[in-house]
Amino acid sequence: MPHTPASVPDFARWPSFPFEGDLRVKQLNDPVDAEPPRKGEGLAECSSCAAPDDAYIWVSERWRVRAMDRPTGLPMVLILESRSHFDLGDLPNLLAAELGVMTVRLERAIRSLDGVARVHVNRWGDGSAHLHLWFLARPYGQLQLRGTFLSLWDSILPPIPESRWRENLALVAAWLAEFGGRPLAEPPRIEWRAPSSLTEQGSAAFDSDDATDIAETATAADETRGQTESVLAMELIEPATDLGLLPSQQLSSQQSERDDQEKAIAGAALPPGSGSDAGRAGHQRGEQAAEVQAGSLDGER
Repeated sequence: MPHTPASVPDFARWPSFPFEGDLRVKQLNDPVDAEPPRKGEGLAECSSCAAPDDAYIWVSERWRVRAMDRPTGLPMVLILESRSHFDLGDLPNLLAAELGVMTVRLERAIRSLDGVARVHVNRWGDGSAHLHLWFLARPYGQLQLRGTFLSLWDSILPPIPESRWRENLALVAAWLAEFGGRPLAEPPRIEWRAPSSLTEQGSAAFDSDDATDIAETATAADETRGQTESVLAMELIEPATDLGLLPSQQLSSQQSERDDQEKAIAGAALPPGSGSDAGRAGHQRGEQAAEVQAGSLDGER
């Protein structure tokens, strides 16, 4: 006769237990004589062996890492599989040694993600015959998720955003690729706005306050130019004021002085005995020569 516990176990009162209220323990079924075969007991029926590499986030010569087909409640849930069809107890020594290395490496990669406090590593092996280890990331600060019920909470919590999920997958794949293998997970596409939207935002940002600032700056520049022109004018007037003359009178006086100097220089250049009479005589001779030349031109025409 099946044994049925009389009461709910103590773990139902743990803070990590996902359920509350009136609970009842199921009746335990009788054991079977022969257990049914697991999925993929033979190579021909094994879905892991038939899966292509692009169904995984990272692959190497002997190992592959895959994720769920959609985001779940935890930051990351991954499965480590051997490429060859072995169960845990059937691994050759080389793969058995590498399993320890890969377990540590994948745990570190997941723990490097933002918001991850611990990584739970589980192996059940009752569903599929192909070796697979589960890696579940516990969110940082979520103490209620500690312990053995983390896999249950993963199905209870609302799924994380898909963009964050894809970014985490790409980060883990890149982390593993630093030690070999090939990353296949790609980060999410960057969302961007069209340039027209950016132009509209820039135009909206230019408000009346900006126009006021520009007008004030132009006014200040005009005042500065006016002050500069006034200073230059004063510098021109001051020398004339020191002589007791107006600027127009000073210019006339300077022109007269230059005329007198030019006459003196011209007189010094004349030959001895020359004077004003000699200048008039030379002028008369030049006029006579011009008349003779004009007569010659009339004869030629």
